[in-house]
Amino acid sequence: MGKPKPEDSRLLAYELISQVNREGAFANIRLPELLSKSKMSLADKAFTTELAYGTLRMQGRHDHFIKKFIDRNFLDLDPKITDLLRMGIHQLTLMRVPDHAAVSETVEVARKVAGESKASYVNAVLRKIAAMPKEFDDFNSLPMAEKFSVNHSHPVWIINAFYDQLKDWDEVERLLVSNNAPALPDVVAWPGKSTVAELIQLGATGIPGFNNGVNIDTIPILFEPIVQRKAGVQDRGSQLVVENFLATFEPGLSWLDMCAGPGGKAAYLYHFLLDKDPSAKFLANEPVPHRAELVKRVVSNNQVVSFDATISENFDHKFDRILVDAPCTGLGALRRRPEARWRKSLADLKELIPLQRNLMNSAYQLLAPNGIIAYVTCSPLLAETKGQVIDFLSEHPDMKIHTMDQNGFHKEGLQNDGSVQLWTHRDGSDSMFMVLLRKNG
Repeated sequence: MGKPKPEDSRLLAYELISQVNREGAFANIRLPELLSKSKMSLADKAFTTELAYGTLRMQGRHDHFIKKFIDRNFLDLDPKITDLLRMGIHQLTLMRVPDHAAVSETVEVARKVAGESKASYVNAVLRKIAAMPKEFDDFNSLPMAEKFSVNHSHPVWIINAFYDQLKDWDEVERLLVSNNAPALPDVVAWPGKSTVAELIQLGATGIPGFNNGVNIDTIPILFEPIVQRKAGVQDRGSQLVVENFLATFEPGLSWLDMCAGPGGKAAYLYHFLLDKDPSAKFLANEPVPHRAELVKRVVSNNQVVSFDATISENFDHKFDRILVDAPCTGLGALRRRPEARWRKSLADLKELIPLQRNLMNSAYQLLAPNGIIAYVTCSPLLAETKGQVIDFLSEHPDMKIHTMDQNGFHKEGLQNDGSVQLWTHRDGSDSMFMVLLRKNG
């Protein structure tokens, strides 16, 4: 039979899938590291990205098929076999890969990483799945949330949470589809470091309505302004949040980014203020030390601290502008973080809600008269968004929503109460939530 000869592109995709599922790696951090060490062509790197991210996103759907075609309990499968089958099924059912190549190339990876007997099992199961009718969809008779859960590969509890907000199954399905669609990277030109025009000259495409935003069709580590730290990868939803916050700019203010890691919003704020108002005071706080180190790469070291932000006494003065980009379930960024949907649960929500509330209360203690808090989550879940705002306002009668319906603010996602809720399927961005809260003098 000879030595196994898997293609590098599929072998690297398997390595990522395995590291994410078995070791807790983050795909959006680990994949660039793996690709940077690889000598593969750009086309092969793109194939690896599509295969690995797609498999991770859609593995709920793939597991449904695996359970139909194996001869044992799904939970008893060797984890290597599970990940190999997911990868093979993704090629068979959702990529433009000929069936014979999807099966044989996956089997070569299996021979390399799992041995001959397990590779034979992978081969047998994938051949059964390749032979099934293309219209095989035994989940159409399920209740709506369960049907969507299989077909669009999201946990049922997340689908129900989206329905609580959108109140329309057709729109929920559009959101699920958009969460599964690969997105080209958005990039922000950091003021004073680079301009949109310069990035466009290098092949980027401007994002209409955004001050410093572009979109690129290449891997970010190959885009020179990012390598030179003149620009950063940042979804347009996060750019919108920063630009709406900066629409409250006045000279000479003090600014705090309370939960700054890994540093995207902090970098945009820092470079804007450095360019526009050197007299402004800016501080980025990140309580997790290794994340604070990431912030220091894009913000001056002496403007980064690492405190528990829920304790206001850790800070020695008040601030005019405070960004509370609160830790949250992250369900607004499912298209960019393929594994996130499988790692979150309602138990996480129960832990996060008190933390978000404590951060808001600490920000209130640190806010100067007439100051503004920007409360932001990368989540559309009501418990993390409007629920928190209602509770906060009821406890702090001197705080009011500062509406963003004036000139200088983005109008995407603007709600009747003055808050902003973006949606991936409507706005082409992460589903960010934002509200500005002003303290009466």
